Amino acid sequence: MTLSDNMRAALLIMASMAAFTVNDALMKLASPNLPFFQQIFMRGALITIGLFILAAIWGHLRFKPDRKDRLLTALRTLAEAVGTVFFLTALFSIPIANLSAILQALPLTVTLAAAVFLGEPVGWRRIVAILIGFVGVAIIIRPEAGGFSIYALYGVAAVIAVTFRDLAARKLSKAVPSSRVALSAAIGVTLMAGVGSVIEQEVWVLPNLHESLLLLGAAVCLMVGYISAVAGMRLGEIGFVAPFRYTSLIVALFLGLVFFNEWPDFWTMVGAGIVVTTGLFTIYRERATAGKPSIGLRVR
Repeated sequence: MTLSDNMRAALLIMASMAAFTVNDALMKLASPNLPFFQQIFMRGALITIGLFILAAIWGHLRFKPDRKDRLLTALRTLAEAVGTVFFLTALFSIPIANLSAILQALPLTVTLAAAVFLGEPVGWRRIVAILIGFVGVAIIIRPEAGGFSIYALYGVAAVIAVTFRDLAARKLSKAVPSSRVALSAAIGVTLMAGVGSVIEQEVWVLPNLHESLLLLGAAVCLMVGYISAVAGMRLGEIGFVAPFRYTSLIVALFLGLVFFNEWPDFWTMVGAGIVVTTGLFTIYRERATAGKPSIGLRVR
């Protein structure tokens, strides 16, 4: 069976979300004795080295992008770094459940932005599926009813930054290697973390062997996530692949049980079931409409 570009893109996005979530778990396991910005910087340095080596082996460092692609890569890198800064600022100031609830709006914002700025077709059935998926995410997260502070706006800013990051990746020409795009993002985030670590502390904490191995594993996972995410967003329609970002929630439930002895309650399982169902429905719709003229929503 030959997979369509949308289906291959969906698999790449699922792989990237799983890799990102494993990275989060490894970072959490390494976090008790290491300052957070230092963790990000050390992991980023490893990722930068790894991606540089991969790009060199694949011959991608010799690629000469045109001016448009250089600008788009710079925009994507800037959006990545800015989004990380806003995310971390919000993370240190409001409950993580609240911030997670805000960030789960990303698939919807990406879908709408793709329709508005790129003119991509987004059928009403997919829009409904995404909205239902968001309800499922809200059931899983169940943020505390304490209202939002000003720092919630930092979470919204992170969503906006990541939305522009993904749109910039989408507009890159197919000739630009994904490894080059991922390398630029890794460098940008690492520089941001370096500045943050200088502000955060004067003396660094030397990690032990266990912590070093966890950071190395996190770096490998993040490399896989970077490359898969860029490739997936560039290969398929954003409106189709965006809902598969919810894969991270499913993987998080599994990792919570394995690594942290956490098991979701009934309502969390209900929410997870809704998210999975909406993902399966979008696959069904993609297959059902394959080869048919697009009559989806286009916003100009």
